[in-house]
Amino acid sequence: MKYVPPKGPKRGVSLYSYTEIIQLGMTLEDCFMEMQDMGAHGVEILGNSHIPGYPNMTDEFVEEWYRLLDKYEIVPAEYGHWIDTRMFKDRPLTVKESVDLLTQDFKIANKLGFHCLRTKMGVIDDILTPVENWREVIDEASPIAEEYGVIMLPEIHLPTLLEHKMIQDYVEYIDSRNSKAFGLNIDLSVFTDNFDGMFLGPGAELRGSKPEEIIPLLPYVHCIHAKFSRMIPDPDPESKLMFKEYNIPYDKILPILVENGWDGWMVAEYEGRDRGDENALSEAMHQHQILMKNILGY
Repeated sequence: MKYVPPKGPKRGVSLYSYTEIIQLGMTLEDCFMEMQDMGAHGVEILGNSHIPGYPNMTDEFVEEWYRLLDKYEIVPAEYGHWIDTRMFKDRPLTVKESVDLLTQDFKIANKLGFHCLRTKMGVIDDILTPVENWREVIDEASPIAEEYGVIMLPEIHLPTLLEHKMIQDYVEYIDSRNSKAFGLNIDLSVFTDNFDGMFLGPGAELRGSKPEEIIPLLPYVHCIHAKFSRMIPDPDPESKLMFKEYNIPYDKILPILVENGWDGWMVAEYEGRDRGDENALSEAMHQHQILMKNILGY
């Protein structure tokens, strides 16, 4: 029986979490097997990290990809890619060069069954301000994205706050174009409420957005990075969640998504210290999925 994703927030995994382990020999099938064991059905891959020979993709890889999706009941949730705006030291990329790079990934993502793309357009500072010509690039790329059935989603993560003008610029752009090819990916690190042990760089403001600030943005959010770095046992003896994320209040964020009818994939992205330790990584990934499952009820 084919897996049918439920309505509402859905649990998935970004294979970015396994970067160091994959480099040591963990295979795509090993990752999918672990995802199935966790009950996480949506996958995010990074084009240049997880496709052998990228940007060239063999028919054999595509055939194996779909075999594994079917075997482990995995759904393509998000495809990670970026415009390499620093390709040349003496000049930025032209609009055409940027669109050509995007088109290359539109074709790959489409062939692998992805609809949502975590599109990094190149940034000029630590709060993710995009390159100056981003509107022109998206204008030119949007008809091509629609042709291939994909939507570009810049990622918003700490130290950027949801009240930042950049977010409003993105929203205004989407509304003004009535765009079906551009949206947002929100990384849950923006809701960090405990900065113990964290370093964001000199001068960074140690505060996060409030969970309710995501509500007006939800119509524009097509995928979420369920960021986590440190899982601990839930200290509340009355809690049924079993675990909690040390820095991010999942118990406040996920109910808001449910109550407001948000329907999309949350791909778990682990950035803790144990990514090179297969056993510790697996334990953290399982605990994080248990936390989300206990909040969502599925």
